[in-house]
Amino acid sequence: MATSVEETEAFDLAPLGKWSEPSEFHVDRMQLQAYANATNDDIPAHRAGDVASPVFNVVPAFQVVAPLTLNMPPEAKRSMGLHGQQEFRFHRPIEPGMRLVTRALPTGVIPHSTGSTITVKGVTTTSDGEPVVDQWVTVFIRTAIAPEAVGEGPPPYVVERELPPIAEVDRVFDIDQSFRYMGASGDVMPLHTSNEFARAAGLPGIILHGNCTFAFATRMLMGATCDDDVRRIKRLAVRFSRWVTPQDTLTTRVYRAGRRDGRTVYGFESAVGTGELCLSNGLIEVEDQ
Repeated sequence: MATSVEETEAFDLAPLGKWSEPSEFHVDRMQLQAYANATNDDIPAHRAGDVASPVFNVVPAFQVVAPLTLNMPPEAKRSMGLHGQQEFRFHRPIEPGMRLVTRALPTGVIPHSTGSTITVKGVTTTSDGEPVVDQWVTVFIRTAIAPEAVGEGPPPYVVERELPPIAEVDRVFDIDQSFRYMGASGDVMPLHTSNEFARAAGLPGIILHGNCTFAFATRMLMGATCDDDVRRIKRLAVRFSRWVTPQDTLTTRVYRAGRRDGRTVYGFESAVGTGELCLSNGLIEVEDQ
């Protein structure tokens, strides 16, 4: 069936190339503890709230990134967004008591055969201007096809994995995982909490937040690559290949991928119990001790 004019022309491109107003975020120890609990993170420093786990970096940026990815698609398609890709480039870890400032920049809207992607860059610093993290969030809007590509997607990267994997770990989600993650992250999208809403959107029921799945995989990565030391992680990126439900078991495989800029590079991927990849083209760069 041909794509309608309404679907192809209703993207709001006005925000592209324009920085948002800054959003302030005060890091509280209990927030870090809640995020660790919501992602079943058992690293002692994360459970105690002494330092944030890597994927927590989405939380301070959420208030400025999410409205852009939500409001730029055609109005009728705003509930059809799924996380497509995430990348972090870390400058320093987040610790309790920090006051953070984030600004967001939409960089591009790119059409694909079954929808379009919106990419937003977020830059987080301390209130004094010290860099904390740069991140790129890409959301795939199903069935909403932009008439042409405008701007740029996320930074490209290549992972040259060395076989066999150096680690393979299974983890099981809890039945209430998405509800706990919603509270800890601030992401209240009903795809993650309402079976009725998710089924109306063509899904089998409640699906997990992409970053919840990413956080699960990252916990396994840290054990295999950096001795659970978040300070050594300098870059972390992944593509989200399919949705995950709370009933799934996550299997993550980690591979050596050489060295780059004085860092050790690893690739990773995660699959659900059926064997289908839900996280693909994963990359983590780790600073040597």
